[in-house]
Amino acid sequence: MDPSTFTAIVVIVVALVALITIVKSVKVVPQQVEYVVERLGKYSRTLTPGLNILVPFIDSVRNKVDKREAVVNFPPQPVITSDNLVVSIDTVLYFKVVDSVRATYEIFSYLQAIEQLTVTTLRNVIGSLDLEKALTSRDEINRHLSGVLDETTGRWGIKVTRVEIKAIEPPPSIRDSMEKQMRAERDRRAAILHAEGLKQSQILTAEGEKQAAVLRAEGERQSRILTAEGQAKAIRTVVDSIHLANPDSKVMAYQYLQSLPQIAAGQSNKLWILPVELTKALEGIGGALGGMATMSNEERTRHVEEAHVEEEESAEVLEARQAAEDAAAAANAEAQAAAAQVSGTPTRELTNG
Repeated sequence: MDPSTFTAIVVIVVALVALITIVKSVKVVPQQVEYVVERLGKYSRTLTPGLNILVPFIDSVRNKVDKREAVVNFPPQPVITSDNLVVSIDTVLYFKVVDSVRATYEIFSYLQAIEQLTVTTLRNVIGSLDLEKALTSRDEINRHLSGVLDETTGRWGIKVTRVEIKAIEPPPSIRDSMEKQMRAERDRRAAILHAEGLKQSQILTAEGEKQAAVLRAEGERQSRILTAEGQAKAIRTVVDSIHLANPDSKVMAYQYLQSLPQIAAGQSNKLWILPVELTKALEGIGGALGGMATMSNEERTRHVEEAHVEEEESAEVLEARQAAEDAAAAANAEAQAAAAQVSGTPTRELTNG
C-alpha cells in the first residue's frame, strides 16, 4: 500500500472518531426535560435544558426525565365493597416528576408503582364502603386517594396532583335492581306530586265554593232586605193613598167583589164555607150596588152635575166616575150570583129596601 494512501485513511479515521466524540460530548436538553448523567456507572450530575458538554466515553445519559404533568388512565379494576358486591372502578391519575434523581434511582418504574399503589389504596377505601355510599362519595374517595398517593410517592420524587374516579360500574344484576328501584322511586314521587296537586285543587275548589256560597247568601239576604223594604214602601204608599182618598164602604165592597173570582180561580177550590154574616154583608153590598144601578139616567146626570159644581172636578174625573158606576152595575149581577151560591138559595134581586 502506498504510504500516502495509508496516511489518508488514518486521517479520515481520526476525523471520524473526533466527529463522533464531539457529537457524544455535546448534548442539547429540551425545555421541561432533565438528563440524569452517570460517570463510569455512578451518578454524576443532572443536565438541565440547554447546551451541555459530556466527557466522551466516560459520561453517559442514564435516564431522560420529562418534568411536565402527566395523565395516566388506568384500566378498570375490580373492587369488592363492604356489602360483598364486585364493582369495576376506572381511575385517572395526574402526576409530575419533581426530582429526576430520586425518580430514577429510588424506584425501578414509578409509573407501574403508582398504578399498583392506586389499585391497593382504592380497594382499601372502597372495601370500607357499601355500594350506595361508594356511588355517592366520589369526592371523599378522591381526596383519600390523593393524600395516600402523595405521601407515598413523595420519596420517589413524584408529586400526585389529582386522582379522579372516572366510572364505577356495578354488576349487571345490581344495575337492573338499581334501575327498578329508581323507577319505583320516580313513580312514588310522581304519585306524591299528583296527590299533592289533587289535594291543592280540592282545597282551592272548596274555598271557591265556600266563597261563592257566602256571596250567594249575602246576595240573597240583600235581595230579601231590598224586597221587604220595597214591599213595605209599597204598602205604606197604598195605605197613605187610601187615607188620602178617604174611600167609602161602597168602593171597599166593590174591591172585595173583584177579588172573589181570583179566590175561586184555583182548581182545588171545590167548596166554599162562608159564615152567615158574610152572606148578609154580600146581600147588603149587592143591595147598595143595586141601588146605584137602578138610578135613572136623569138622576145620574143631576148627581154628576151637582158634584161638578160643588167639587169643580175635571172632565177626566167625570169619565172615571162614569166608568166606575158602569162597573158597579156589572158587579151587582156578580154579587147576586155569588150570594146565591154561598147561601145555597135561588138567585134574587138585591134592592135598597
